[in-house]
Amino acid sequence: MKRIFLLIAVVLGFIATKVNAQQQPVRFGVKAGVNLAEWQGETVNSAQDLIELSDGSVSRKMREGFHVGGYIAIPVGPGFEIEPGLQYSQKGTQLTGKLPFKETEFLNATATITNKAEYLDLPVVAKLYVGEGFHIYAGPQVSYLLSNKVQAQAGALGFNALNREWDMKDGIREFDFAVTGGLGYRFANGFNIGAGYDYGLETIDDKGNFETYNRVIKASVGFTF
Repeated sequence: MKRIFLLIAVVLGFIATKVNAQQQPVRFGVKAGVNLAEWQGETVNSAQDLIELSDGSVSRKMREGFHVGGYIAIPVGPGFEIEPGLQYSQKGTQLTGKLPFKETEFLNATATITNKAEYLDLPVVAKLYVGEGFHIYAGPQVSYLLSNKVQAQAGALGFNALNREWDMKDGIREFDFAVTGGLGYRFANGFNIGAGYDYGLETIDDKGNFETYNRVIKASVGFTF
């Protein structure tokens, strides 16, 4: 992980030198948007087997969340920028089950287990403009785990019988490393929209016993000053 931070520092230092040499303006921006997060890998495959055995009484869903933060747009050439950022981002996954008996369908009894992970993301992406405003981007991302909670909910007939939440940070990897990429459009007034995908490369558990990784779909709006 120290090597990753060192690499990012070297890249940013090189960029700063190029910017000073070209005397191009650096711009700051903010953005926010929605997340659709899930896990993929060995643990999820095992859960999927259970879902199939349950004949539809258990389903896997993406966890809905959000992200918000800021970034620096650093021009390094015509139509090309490097954009380091810092943002809060919600990740995790969700499993929902119901009683698998026709006789109890009228109860609408369900149980939901949600992993609610919160990260501080540090992406450093290369952004290439293709035409006026339209751009594609990709780069590495380091994430720090702020908190990891599990929420259990159960109920029937519209009433909650259980709603409990507890911390589960032990055994979860503190730093995550991912590749992020996507596309977007920046208007002449600085307003921009974008959509991207985070592809986690480190296992969620710190010992790597379960080959399970974070995956996040993002849609955002922002403004570059």
